[in-house]
Amino acid sequence: MTPEIHRNIPDSAGLNLFEADPDLWRLMLVYLDAETRDLVRPHLERMGALAGGYLEELALSADKNPPELRIRSRNGADQERILKHPDYRELERYAFGEFGLAAMSHRAGVFGANDKLPPIVKYALVYLFVQAEFGLCCPLSMTDSLTRTLVKFGDPALAARYIDQLTSQDMDRLFQGSMFMTEQAAGSDVGAIDTVSRFENGVWRLYGDKWFCSNPDAALSMVLARPEGGDTGTKGLSLFLLPRHLPDGRRNAYRILRLKEKMGTKSMASGEIALEGAEAYLVGDAGQGFKQMTDMINMSRLANGVRSAGLMRRSVTEALFIARNRTAFGKRLVDLPVMRRQLIKMATTAEQGRAMVFHTADVLRRADAGDEAMQKVLRILTPLVKFRTCRDARKVAGDAMEVRGGCGYIEEWSDARVLRDAHLGSIWEGTSNIVALDVARAVRREDALSALRTYVDELTARASETLGPLPEIIDHFARAAAMMEAVAHDRDREIETRTAATAVYNATSAAILAWEDAQLRRTGNDANGNRLALARNVVRHKLSARDPLERDPGEVEAIARFFDSAADVLDVVA
Repeated sequence: MTPEIHRNIPDSAGLNLFEADPDLWRLMLVYLDAETRDLVRPHLERMGALAGGYLEELALSADKNPPELRIRSRNGADQERILKHPDYRELERYAFGEFGLAAMSHRAGVFGANDKLPPIVKYALVYLFVQAEFGLCCPLSMTDSLTRTLVKFGDPALAARYIDQLTSQDMDRLFQGSMFMTEQAAGSDVGAIDTVSRFENGVWRLYGDKWFCSNPDAALSMVLARPEGGDTGTKGLSLFLLPRHLPDGRRNAYRILRLKEKMGTKSMASGEIALEGAEAYLVGDAGQGFKQMTDMINMSRLANGVRSAGLMRRSVTEALFIARNRTAFGKRLVDLPVMRRQLIKMATTAEQGRAMVFHTADVLRRADAGDEAMQKVLRILTPLVKFRTCRDARKVAGDAMEVRGGCGYIEEWSDARVLRDAHLGSIWEGTSNIVALDVARAVRREDALSALRTYVDELTARASETLGPLPEIIDHFARAAAMMEAVAHDRDREIETRTAATAVYNATSAAILAWEDAQLRRTGNDANGNRLALARNVVRHKLSARDPLERDPGEVEAIARFFDSAADVLDVVA
């Protein structure tokens, strides 16, 4: 059915973002068993409706009304607190309370489930939620990751003390989490941290300044500090759990010095912290803090990738809605050749991101179940996702703003907010250079690329059983892996690290897209082959050499074929 052509600027307000994205449910058919799918579908539908309507309204309001730090009460009493707008509080209630997004990976009961829900359920819901609100997703992720790290490495008695409140859906009982790591002299160089921990009268106390602390008034924080007299570098760091209030109700000995005025994520508080002998609890063994914190950081990195993929999908949805509902030069925008090319490029990059983060979530499930091979695959997929998906989101969000035109630059619409927020993913939990170098480190020190190579071979072999031979995907992955292997082991080639990581990301995503297509065909749920079309687009435009000054006579035909085969990816249910 041809959509109505609007004379005014098309407005997607109220669009159900789940229904507007048919491939989201198709991917749940790939990654979830039937019982779990039946359980979560109503909640995905509800989240999609909320994200395109009420949550979007709340997010626009919270963005315009950032939190405020108050140091004293009106009569001069010491009463440090952060005032958060009621609309941000309402967003918290939906994320933590209504949907239990920080709880479902750690206990049964969310949505009435008899057990913990698999990671992809949480990430699929966050994928929708972030299309309305990005800022809150940081406290959400840190609460989720802190709980995981505490349970995995902490003393069981310490974990038991806080687990119920960390996973509560009752907003009056909920303990949110945060992570205090960054210092002025130690940004990406974690080994340069100089916050000191001293064991005084049977209690660990922390002294120092933390420069960038999001969710600074959280009830619990994970903090890296160096025990006094300990080793230098990362070997000397220990991990501590820092409560905001002590068991007797007194506020702990640290102060929020000020809140940051940020380019994006304005709804969520980020601040500077002065630790002045704050009481904290050692998590795990002393001197193992960096390794333990790395687990929390990696979960935050994956969450960053999910959020970036969600922002890309929001951008694509908006661009497609406009292109199908606005005319120029007597035609719908979507029928103009240059626009079709732009939409295809955006959709391809967005679907790469989604394939990578959803598949990594499934790898995480298997790794946590004890699969050692998947633990190595997870080790390399996580920084790959963080590196490339977060960078791609900036470009896709900018292109979507351009599709809307001048209105996209106006803050009444969400394009500007999405673009501002999209820039954050490639900075937090490691900038692009740092994370690309971590990919190389995983190859060099942990042989993670060998595990990924074996795994991609399995994926392409299984896909080929249904789709036929996939030599272009197999060959390009082999070349990308060979480059990454060489770069990782040759310090003189460090300058090529980002190029190599990008190649491995692109080649891996093509393999996953093809595998997803085959899985859907086997179950009779996808006759159009849109995931395979996306995979071939990745190969054609991101992995194959071509002269940019030479005309590509096959591109018009390729674009037409892509629109035919990938109709669902390029459709918006209005």
